[in-house]
Amino acid sequence: MAVLTSICLFLLLIAMAAALAQGQGTRVGFYFYSCPQVESIVKETVTAYFNSNPTVAPGLLRMHFHDCFVRGCDASILIAGSATERTAGPNSLLRGYEVIDDAKTRLEAACPGVVSCADILSLAAHDSVLLTKGVGWKVPTRRRDGRVSVASETANFPAFFDSIEVQKQKFADKGLNEQDLVALVGGHTIGTSACQFFRDRPYNFNSTTGNSADPSIDPAFLPQLQALCPHNGDASRRVALDTVLESDQKLWTDASTRSYVQRFLGMRGLQALSFNVEFRSSMVKMSNVGLKTGTEGKNRRVCSVIN
Repeated sequence: MAVLTSICLFLLLIAMAAALAQGQGTRVGFYFYSCPQVESIVKETVTAYFNSNPTVAPGLLRMHFHDCFVRGCDASILIAGSATERTAGPNSLLRGYEVIDDAKTRLEAACPGVVSCADILSLAAHDSVLLTKGVGWKVPTRRRDGRVSVASETANFPAFFDSIEVQKQKFADKGLNEQDLVALVGGHTIGTSACQFFRDRPYNFNSTTGNSADPSIDPAFLPQLQALCPHNGDASRRVALDTVLESDQKLWTDASTRSYVQRFLGMRGLQALSFNVEFRSSMVKMSNVGLKTGTEGKNRRVCSVIN
């Protein structure tokens, strides 16, 4: 019996070692023993930058989203250099890289080689939502960092001009459903967008309309939008994200996604959904897209370098 018990224990240890090598996904509290101050250090860093410049909050949230949609949530978006994701068009106006670099420097001093850049970015996105009076959630960690970053791979990133069907497919390719799509687009309630990303809507959307503006824009809002983004004005000027992106507006024009919008609004006759609850759930779900755990990735000592 003792021999049999020893054999079973030996086999169990082998199985556990194999599971750890292959990775078993993220979990809340992964750094509890190895770096217990990780969450406080990231939060302190994000808060300090936010107090100096509040625009870093939506920047970090968007950066996390952009990172997860290319090669998964592996911090490959942080890698600097020519022809990396960081240089691609969809990422050209992202902000907050210095926040992650600063948090990483502090964590390397406290817990050398322990915390991944991917986990720092996920934690920073969470803290950014909290700082803008949004809902919080328990952030699972244990991601590993990627070693590849290619600008051309951002071609499949959800774009502001995508049709609703294309948006659905791009989300589905990442294991995210229509409810996740609607909930995550709710992240656009914080932050801004450059005029260049929606200038066609108030001016050159459709030649068949009298003023060439997107007919879905509220006529009362159109003059205000045109004043914010003049036809030949500064393309880099930033405007609050609410309602300005064409892709967001399409969620209302499509029957299936509109039903989720209506349920979030609590419209009579439909089963209500809590946006806070579903946004929190979708953020966790997205943060687990394309994970690299165990030996699949590494913890980069400097987030902007493949080291």
